[in-house]
Amino acid sequence: MDWSATEPSIQSDKHSECVNEENQTVHISFCGSTPLLWRAADIRKCREEAGVIGTLVGSLARKPRQNVRLGRPLEILQEEARLLLETGKATAIRHKELPESEEVRSKAVELYKARLDQSYEEQCALALEDKKTVLQRVMNEKQNDHTGNEGAEQAVRKRLESLEKSFSFPRSAMAVQLCTARAGFSHCPEEHAFLAADWPLPRDQRSETRFRVYKDLRGKGFYLTAAGKFGGDYLVYPGDPLRFHAHFIALCLAMDEKLPIFDVFAIARLGSNVKKTVILCSPQDTRDSGEEIGEEVVYSSLQWSGMV
Repeated sequence: MDWSATEPSIQSDKHSECVNEENQTVHISFCGSTPLLWRAADIRKCREEAGVIGTLVGSLARKPRQNVRLGRPLEILQEEARLLLETGKATAIRHKELPESEEVRSKAVELYKARLDQSYEEQCALALEDKKTVLQRVMNEKQNDHTGNEGAEQAVRKRLESLEKSFSFPRSAMAVQLCTARAGFSHCPEEHAFLAADWPLPRDQRSETRFRVYKDLRGKGFYLTAAGKFGGDYLVYPGDPLRFHAHFIALCLAMDEKLPIFDVFAIARLGSNVKKTVILCSPQDTRDSGEEIGEEVVYSSLQWSGMV
């Protein structure tokens, strides 16, 4: 076979796959009103090109400490999802309103059971190999032991030879991978209706204020994450959070919104304790000489300097 003739085609196929992956639109799935990213390529693309950080909320089957290590999907902010959709970088994927037919569901169940059986056979083979490795290591240790204990070595050898017939792997010990990506596998029609995304959400003044602030800060090159535990709306980073600490706590307020003085003291004191500057972000509409309405955000910083 002439491998030189096939090599360029293989390289061209790989190149086309890379191009398709780069040009692929990000898919945003919704669980209720929560935007989620399931595909690893979407998560990487959003982080590298759109500065979307998000939070991993999926479970990992082999990590019992689920509050320490999490996996896909990636939950993103409402403002992040809205900006991605408005800029055309993403499309919204909604759940099916109608349940699958009984025939389709039965085929899916049969396919799932077949995959479980295949996984069980693979895990049986792996467990048998592990057991053989352990017995082989014990037998080698007995051979290297010069105390003359040949009876123990023969017992281990016989056990190793009869392992193929006597080994059993219980199904209860099988590791099962949770199919979290197929969220609708066991959903009834009522659950499908509950999970149907109502997008876009009703936009009130509060959500519009948050979105305009997020859009303006992202346009300035900042990275943003949720800041609920810091008493604000966003944590503002000068670069990727993997490389930088947050410099600001953003609190989004309408221009005519009133804020009690004690809340101002509290958020300023909190920002001082965590070594971050609190900024009050207030969008406002502006008009130029041509009577065209523009948008800008007014920023005011708060720093705690003590009281006399």
